[in-house]
Amino acid sequence: MKRIVLCPNVSRDEGLAFTRRVRAMLMDAGCEVVVSPVYGEAADLDGTELPEALFGADLLVTLGGDGTILHLAPLVKEAAVPMVGVNLGHKGFLTELDRGSADKLLDAAAGRYEIVPRMMLDIRLVRDGKEIFADTAINEALISGIVQNVRLTALGDGERILTFSGDGVIVCSPTGSTAYSMSAGGPLVEPESENLILTPICAHMLAARSFVLAPERVVTVRPQELEDKRCILSCDGRGMVELRDGDEVIVRRSDYKLYFADLGTKSFYETAFEKLGERE
Repeated sequence: MKRIVLCPNVSRDEGLAFTRRVRAMLMDAGCEVVVSPVYGEAADLDGTELPEALFGADLLVTLGGDGTILHLAPLVKEAAVPMVGVNLGHKGFLTELDRGSADKLLDAAAGRYEIVPRMMLDIRLVRDGKEIFADTAINEALISGIVQNVRLTALGDGERILTFSGDGVIVCSPTGSTAYSMSAGGPLVEPESENLILTPICAHMLAARSFVLAPERVVTVRPQELEDKRCILSCDGRGMVELRDGDEVIVRRSDYKLYFADLGTKSFYETAFEKLGERE
């Protein structure tokens, strides 16, 4: 019997009606189904919290949007359970299915998919030689000024890449290349790649361009001359950490990966043009 974990975003599925439908469909197919809600509770559905729910799981199904997957990524990284998303939100770039194609979850439950690993980022904040914050992200680390522009230096393996003033800088994975980095003028990178992408945001410098870096590169970003300016670090949009002069935000490829169950419904290129704009 396959063990399937459903992670619904309670705010996207009113009354968990869609979750109940998916749960019933999978149980009728002979699956053991565990519900572990995100941003809420589902007591009447025998809700189980992560990571306990992932013990012995064969598949993780997210019911929400991209934000649901971004929230779950660091929580499920050690379990290495294949994940498939059903979009109940807006863009849904990371999700493969929508409400109308949810029956394809039966294919996923039967194991008819290809496992596609996605690179993750390990992010550390070092202050006065001590690590004071650490996180793992699937999309990006954002270093950004609040209201005012800030001066930043970005280094690769200790060698200076850029020093500039601007709104901030994004260090992202290939998966994150279709998110904030793209909006800031960065390139689209195939998600199976393992490069790091460094993208300045609204830089006051003509030569400040996005860089695609080698997988083994270690990127360090240092805020400078902040004085009374505010500068923050945010990992996949999960909160903000205030930065100070002399802080170092260190980003590298993680040893962990997020594993997606690819049902072959759409290619990366089809998804990019569907979600981000039509082909001419």
